[in-house]
Amino acid sequence: MRCAFIAALIVCIFTADTVTNFEIAFAVFYIAVILIAMGFLSTRAVVALASFCIGLTVLSLFLTRHGSFEAGLFNCGISSCAIAVTTYLSLKITAAQAAAFQVQEQLERMARVTRLGELTASIAHEVNQPLAAVATSADACRRWLDHTPPNVERARQAALRIFDDTKRASDVVARVRRLASSEQPQLERVDVNEAVADALGMAEQTIERNHVILKHDLSKDLPPVMADRIQIQQVISNLLLNAIEAMAEVPSFKRELTVVSSRDEIGSVVIAVTDSGSGMKQATIDRLFDAFWTTKKSGMGIGLTISRAIIEAHAGHISVTSAPRMGTTVQFILPAAGQEAA
Repeated sequence: MRCAFIAALIVCIFTADTVTNFEIAFAVFYIAVILIAMGFLSTRAVVALASFCIGLTVLSLFLTRHGSFEAGLFNCGISSCAIAVTTYLSLKITAAQAAAFQVQEQLERMARVTRLGELTASIAHEVNQPLAAVATSADACRRWLDHTPPNVERARQAALRIFDDTKRASDVVARVRRLASSEQPQLERVDVNEAVADALGMAEQTIERNHVILKHDLSKDLPPVMADRIQIQQVISNLLLNAIEAMAEVPSFKRELTVVSSRDEIGSVVIAVTDSGSGMKQATIDRLFDAFWTTKKSGMGIGLTISRAIIEAHAGHISVTSAPRMGTTVQFILPAAGQEAA
């Protein structure tokens, strides 16, 4: 149908160009033919069509009988140049668009590969803590069973912890995958103090092993927040682990970890984790949330990136304050249940 339309249009333009005076440059309308053909013909076919149109323009010059031949010759040259220039520019634009589409496809492919790498790193980072807890509980279970006589009750408790930590690792993988695919978190009314207590319980052995003094001041009148419980626990666990690792170079008697929960002036819930480490310069703070950037020798640089993504997905905000030799405080703010609607 399109070829038939183009053929009919060419016949109409040729006829009009032939029967009108030399002074009327009707052949310039062949430009419309070229522009229409660009939508579905190949480059070679468009060039051939343009050459054919120029040929018809010249033929019409010799078939026309009315007007000044000099004017007709001038108009023939202008029309032919217009057809040639239009064809050239259209082909260049089409080639540029094709190159742009190809580059865009390559960028999208690279983005998918990068996203896959970030997802892999995220899962590896997030499941590290529950897997470490599984290993600790398994070792404890073995030791209780090696007792003479075996302490079956303690071994059973260790086995239950293994089950709970395994389930938590599975939940973490599911949550991180959902976060990476930009799905909305599974919201429920969460008592943040309970989430903090659970995270502290999971970090208890790490705290003891690193000889850290734990201090906490959890406000008793905190309102619940609408949040994904597992994701909020993961954020708190990340902050606790980072704080403990930040004090590795500090003498053990100076290692203090402080966790505070409170409400700000508008009623939002604030959780702050403070360490007594060596602190950081502002240049370091400015890059803390960059993916795969880390100050740790064995770090992956993904923990705080994930934490910020989780908090922002809950309409919250996370920030860091620090100074050299003064320790670091990381705090996040979540709107209380009902504030989102307000």
